[in-house]
Amino acid sequence: MFAESYDVIVVGAGHAGSEAAAAAANMGSKTLLITMNLQNIAQMSCNPAMGGIAKGQIVREIDALGGYSGIVSDKTAIQFKMLNKSKGPAMWSPRVQSDRMLFAAEWRALLEQTPNLDFYQEMVSGLIIEGDRIAGVKTSLGIEVRAKAVVLTNGTFLNGLIHIGEKQFGGGRAGERAATGITKELVDLGFDAGRMKTGTPPRVDGRSLDFSKMSEQPGDINPAKFSYLPEIKPLTEQRSCHMTYTSNLVHDLLREGFDRSPMFNGRIKSIGPRYCPSIEDKIHRFADKDRHQLFVEPEGWHTVEYYVNGFSTSLPEEVQFKALRSVAGFENVKFFRPGYAIEYDYFPPTQLKHTLETKLVSGLFFAGQINGTTGYEEAGSQGLMAGINAHLKVHEKDPFILKRSEAYIGVLIDDLITKGTEEPYRMFTSRAEYRTLLRQDNADFRLTPRSYKIGLASKERLQNMEQKQEASDNFIHFFKSTSVSPELANPILESKDSAVVKQSDKMVRMFSRPGITMEDMKKIPAVFDYIHDHKLTEEVLEQTEIQVKYAGYIEKEKNNADKLNRLEGISIPENFDYSKLKSLSFEAKEKLSSIRPATISQASRISGVSPNDISVLLVYMGR
Repeated sequence: MFAESYDVIVVGAGHAGSEAAAAAANMGSKTLLITMNLQNIAQMSCNPAMGGIAKGQIVREIDALGGYSGIVSDKTAIQFKMLNKSKGPAMWSPRVQSDRMLFAAEWRALLEQTPNLDFYQEMVSGLIIEGDRIAGVKTSLGIEVRAKAVVLTNGTFLNGLIHIGEKQFGGGRAGERAATGITKELVDLGFDAGRMKTGTPPRVDGRSLDFSKMSEQPGDINPAKFSYLPEIKPLTEQRSCHMTYTSNLVHDLLREGFDRSPMFNGRIKSIGPRYCPSIEDKIHRFADKDRHQLFVEPEGWHTVEYYVNGFSTSLPEEVQFKALRSVAGFENVKFFRPGYAIEYDYFPPTQLKHTLETKLVSGLFFAGQINGTTGYEEAGSQGLMAGINAHLKVHEKDPFILKRSEAYIGVLIDDLITKGTEEPYRMFTSRAEYRTLLRQDNADFRLTPRSYKIGLASKERLQNMEQKQEASDNFIHFFKSTSVSPELANPILESKDSAVVKQSDKMVRMFSRPGITMEDMKKIPAVFDYIHDHKLTEEVLEQTEIQVKYAGYIEKEKNNADKLNRLEGISIPENFDYSKLKSLSFEAKEKLSSIRPATISQASRISGVSPNDISVLLVYMGR
């Protein structure tokens, strides 16, 4: 049936698997995407949204590299918001509300148009391993498919167990069976495995809700988009979300079911996401709070189904229903389906290299929730990087690794493989020490040239980026080289309670002042004319404003990153014997031998490795 061998096989077609398959195939590898149900490619298993705090930056990075998540998100969005606009640009995070069904359909359409990509529907139950190398996969029907590299993106399906109150049953997602066989095989090979938990809230009938009792949450007046491609356009119409609150009555009703909650009666033994707790976890841990926010999110343009964000639960269905009916606006709510929790297998990611290839089996890559992460965006970015590196491995090319100072994706992967995780990992801006450099507005400047060099980002993408960069640089030069008179500057400065000037000065000095925005600068005729004459886009205006107003911060962070990158350049031999370094602490020897960092910089970020231990390594390396 599969007489020929593939370059890359991707197992699982969620967000990680879809990006992995697209990347490997677009770079020229003969690729097979094998999944248990081809009707469920890129399903939004939880909330119908992409982006958010730090996650939006990841989606923009995926797009800048040539991945599909940004394009699909823009094409299927029903609402756009730029979060954290009241803060500095390092914190701005794009987010879209998505049409769940359109999202999956658009992903499938893009994948079907991707050259070099085949599809097959079956459960992969085992791996073909020859020596220490991957050689293919085995399906539950006994079919063997050979490949030079395999990317596992199994999501929550590995021995998945669903909990609703006292009921539990096998499944990888509501209505879908779990995947079995792979975990045992990997453990037998010497891999460490663990269990994690996640959950999802009830879906309800919007026709049964009273939105007049909730506060409307509309999208931005001037919506932006994720993709840097000019042919992808922002939304022209949007659907609103709504917000309401729980109450002490709701909490009391939920507590009535605690004795039957798998969270509290010991049925669920694994750890759930700290930053997305269930409603029962919230009222247990934050007993002093008398209410919690609930966001009521439409699942698409033409559906009455709504997602109750903030009400994730595994309590018995009747308890969920009774409590939700006591929420303002939900008095007559009808359920489409109850919330549930799911436990699944994962593999601690310290068993991986920076490429997401496993240390134990050459050519075997892990991406997504199998690595202990949570979130579509985190999964998609890992899939993209695993797909890229699987292709490069097969074609005997240098690996593609992003540093912490280059991308949130670099921070994510470095955190996972260096520190590991014992609870579902999600990205935050606070995890990135160079977040002023890793803004959502400049992902194309940071990443598109690198992706073009390895053959993923298209020439069109590179040219768009170069045109934007040239236009921004020229506009910044205009501000630095053009003067403004007191007659033009002072009315603007006075309106912003900023000190007036007595003589002409370069525009950049005025623009750099706190509170002076591009909209203010447009009131100067020379600026207005420059924008009009050069047909500058909103992206160029935004980029120019950020570069002018935050120049000092950006330069300082670049210098700090350069210092760290000197340590990144000092590599540690792959099979280095730490036991021979007598001056290393016992804990350092243990951690370094287990994680096997690739560079001195990575070694310095391992918990338990002290500055003194790093000094010992530097002396030994002759630095």
